[in-house]
Amino acid sequence: MSTSDQTPRPGSDSTIAVQASPGLLERIFKLGEHQTDARTEILAGVTTFLTMAYIIFVNPSILGDAGVPKDAVFVATCLAAAIGTMIMGFYANYPIAMAPGMGLNAYFAYTVVKGMGLPWEAALGAVFISGCLFLVVTLFRVREMIVKGIPHGLRVAITAGIGLFLAIVALKNAGIITASPATLVTIGDLHQTPAILAVIGFFAIVALDHLKVRGAILIGILGTTILSFVFAGNTFHGVFSAPPSIAPTLLKLDISAALSIGIVNVVLVFFLVELFDATGTLMGVANRAGLLKAGRMDRLNKALMADSTAIMAGSLLGTSSTTAYIESASGVQAGGRTGLTAVTVAVLFLACLFIAPLAGTVPAYATAPALLYVSCLMLRELVDVDWSDVTEVVPAVLTALGMPFTYSVANGVAFGFITFAGLKLLTGRSREVPAMAWIIAVVFLFKFYYLPGH
Repeated sequence: MSTSDQTPRPGSDSTIAVQASPGLLERIFKLGEHQTDARTEILAGVTTFLTMAYIIFVNPSILGDAGVPKDAVFVATCLAAAIGTMIMGFYANYPIAMAPGMGLNAYFAYTVVKGMGLPWEAALGAVFISGCLFLVVTLFRVREMIVKGIPHGLRVAITAGIGLFLAIVALKNAGIITASPATLVTIGDLHQTPAILAVIGFFAIVALDHLKVRGAILIGILGTTILSFVFAGNTFHGVFSAPPSIAPTLLKLDISAALSIGIVNVVLVFFLVELFDATGTLMGVANRAGLLKAGRMDRLNKALMADSTAIMAGSLLGTSSTTAYIESASGVQAGGRTGLTAVTVAVLFLACLFIAPLAGTVPAYATAPALLYVSCLMLRELVDVDWSDVTEVVPAVLTALGMPFTYSVANGVAFGFITFAGLKLLTGRSREVPAMAWIIAVVFLFKFYYLPGH
């Protein structure tokens, strides 16, 4: 058909829209190359957002304990997540969302501010400095060298470890497991309605996904949320509200105080945790999405640039370190393969500035089934470990177990590198250890033994 013959006929508006829209999206996100479409990507973005939307309420609560104004942190959290995720989507074209990191915010509030007695403004300054260091090592491709130095066994173990991390988060959010002074963790009260609804949601998601129902994870989340209104006393608080002022935290970071206090160890901890938390998550989620080629991410440096920029932007806005989110795996499982998924998440975070009451109606136990199912699927990566070689098996297993049991992706990565290098050395196979792996192992040993409390 010639160009002149393509004049739209009456009633074909929807067809024209479908033809025009993918043209733009195809050029930006290369949907065809990744064997996906706009509907799948947007659906995946919504799924990812619903699994990580809790951060817009949890982050203000944690930083608020350190004296940071909660309302301003709410706005800063939404904006930092939107900025970082938007850069990840448009610049790096990966379906990975970003937001202020759990663990990093707890370290900021309870260790640096409350434990060490530093003003929160100085702590934000330390976050900014760590972001600058991040940017420098990214520009010089040091981070890319680090990622390329991750042995194959540790790479697949990182993916599995993130799966286990997701599992313990999901089971805790569902009330299926709970803390115990005697055994650290024990089974929760399964008679409670949230736990029952989470179990129902989990079975629904697994069954629907097996039957290849599109949007199975999102259907499970929304279905559980609807049931929560009927059986769990969930209440509807309206839809719209004006966003609070960000003035109390905007540009309130104190870089000079951070430098004068000499908190080198604080900056180093931020830097190391950000580096391996984000890098581990990027590699794990990309591997799950099938976006690794020969074990590498094609646009890794762009993803790392997005990460670095987001940290600096977040500190300027008034929140702790922004990082890649493991919950992105839920969107990947829902079909997300390109930056359009991330852009969708970013738009929803911006919308949350005005629809906070509506976003808050999705309870944690409604997203828990999605995270648990994704975690089950991510454990399949362990089949790629060379189980006949203990110097490969032990580091991989410790990497995977370290993440949920220390509640930190970075700690799991540290255990893996240290044991990998140590075992290869003790068995006379030190030449199998990449130079970068030696450096990383030594840095983590320094972190564990010379930095207080870490």
